[in-house]
Amino acid sequence: MRNLINNAKSAGVAFAVVSAFCFGGSGPFAKPLITAGFTPLQVAWLRLAGGALLMLPFAVRYAPTVRRVPTLILGYGLFAIAGVQVCYFAAIATVPVGVALLIEFLGPVMVLGWTRFVRRNPVPRAAAIGVLIAVVGLIFVVQLWSGLGFNPIGLLLALGAAACQATYFLLSDSGGEVNPFALTGFGLLLGAGVVTLLARPWELDWTLLVGQVELAGQQVPALLAVAWIVVLSTVLAYLTGIVAVRRLSPQVAGAVAFLEPVVATLLAWWLLAEQLGPMQLLGGALILAGAYVAQRAAPQRKLASELVGV
Repeated sequence: MRNLINNAKSAGVAFAVVSAFCFGGSGPFAKPLITAGFTPLQVAWLRLAGGALLMLPFAVRYAPTVRRVPTLILGYGLFAIAGVQVCYFAAIATVPVGVALLIEFLGPVMVLGWTRFVRRNPVPRAAAIGVLIAVVGLIFVVQLWSGLGFNPIGLLLALGAAACQATYFLLSDSGGEVNPFALTGFGLLLGAGVVTLLARPWELDWTLLVGQVELAGQQVPALLAVAWIVVLSTVLAYLTGIVAVRRLSPQVAGAVAFLEPVVATLLAWWLLAEQLGPMQLLGGALILAGAYVAQRAAPQRKLASELVGV
């Protein structure tokens, strides 16, 4: 029995690493599409609509799931999928990929704030210390002492992505009885439907899809970047992420997920020539350390059941 548990945990860590890598590649492959002429909303729509199309057979297969857990599906589609993508892609249009993703990883800190000030539940002292460390890191990342080192709208959008990201691990964990393919499929369908109304894809310049984008100083087909963000950074990322949370726990899976901003920053440096200064790197390290401490100290499984009941 112990061997089975250990094997399950090892597999869970592997799924979490794959998920972090796939999610981390979304920004570096999406930003060239935005530079080429797509709007952030259009890129988000391409990502979600493509993912929804790939997952449509599974949504049909698990259609009764909607009647069993409509609130979970609604929350997952609106926040964990549509909200994160729209805010994140809009943010990276004006701020570096690494900065946007580092701010997004304030999500666990926001969960603790919601727990303490909205639910009126106490939080461990270690979690409060983690929050403080992360906030200090944020000050370094945005260079608050010099006004703001980056576009303030982009920073606000990144914070919006953090708020939506905070629901991802919680909803993935709370839907333990729902098949991961069903949760991902219906979440993508709902997210794509919402973003369709905002992105108005009927106005999209479809010729851009057969054009070229620049990655690592080379011209590559735009469809290659679209395929990456649809297949790897959406479908595979969400599926492996859900499985990782359930085989491990929100805390452990979330800890492994902190590889995501590292992957994104390295890919942005390699593919987009985006570099962070010493202060941003120090701030990023503080954000990740603080968020990690906060998330590990938080009673995440209890939070999951509370969030679904809101």
